[in-house]
Amino acid sequence: MATARRPSLPRLLLVTGMSGAGKSTVLDALEDMGWDCVDNLPTALLNDFVHGERAARQKMPVAVGMDVRSRGFDPTALPALLASIDGVTPEILYLDCAGAELIRRYDETRRRHPLAPDRPAEDGIARERGATAPLRQLADIVLDTTDLTPADLRDTLRQRYGGEVDQPVITLASFGFSRGISRTADLVFDMRFIANPHWIDELRALTGEDQAVQDYVAEDPAWGATMDQIETLLTSLIPRYWTAGKSYLTVGFGCTGGRHRSVAATVEMAKRLQGAGFSPIVRHRDLASLPSDAIEDKVTRETEFLGGAGI
Repeated sequence: MATARRPSLPRLLLVTGMSGAGKSTVLDALEDMGWDCVDNLPTALLNDFVHGERAARQKMPVAVGMDVRSRGFDPTALPALLASIDGVTPEILYLDCAGAELIRRYDETRRRHPLAPDRPAEDGIARERGATAPLRQLADIVLDTTDLTPADLRDTLRQRYGGEVDQPVITLASFGFSRGISRTADLVFDMRFIANPHWIDELRALTGEDQAVQDYVAEDPAWGATMDQIETLLTSLIPRYWTAGKSYLTVGFGCTGGRHRSVAATVEMAKRLQGAGFSPIVRHRDLASLPSDAIEDKVTRETEFLGGAGI
């Protein structure tokens, strides 16, 4: 299975997408992993860069960053240009990001959007999203960096581009339903039927990363059987997703606040999958949030301790 997916020729990766979505961070990470990288290369020089003066580096994979700032950038023509380069296996990595986060990043860096030098950043973002839509549609990988720190992004890239792999990049993510369902999860498991540690005074300030919380949820009669069933399901589905060509799989575990049950489930499932030979990435979206009785309210408490689903 894995052998069939491995390219026999050096890889040529076009790194493109939304300005501000992390292209420079991606290229820096790829360079650290042994890729031959260049940013904002004019399209007319692509063939020369891939083949010129590369005798000593001929087997190195190549990553080229191009976006709306690059000279000759034409989203409709780029895929054909990539395919025309001899001796490489072309791929497209499209970096996406939510508009509100892009605006925040432009605010933070005080940079102007390349398509809106004299207008609000949101105007340029909208124009760029429309202009690059053909590349997004044809991309081999679309990576949403909205909720990723630079370290998280590098970790994801290392698993996807750091060497030959025979499984998708697996992310196990905890979250709280009170702050919105995980928008990147492919599979979501609702853990709100488990007794809630928030209502135990000595556990409220702790999180699912603490052993005391893990021990508490494990005492729930439904916990062990549920985790066994989820493990069986995931170990069966992950190879099937890979065979079907899915390079990324995100599994979300949710509870009310995102601090106790979902975190404990994510931590335990990561250990189980590691024991089964997988290499999951673990992320806790709402772990840093403060305990709140307003979220874990009385109705939730009564419903959950009666074995209901909560809110």
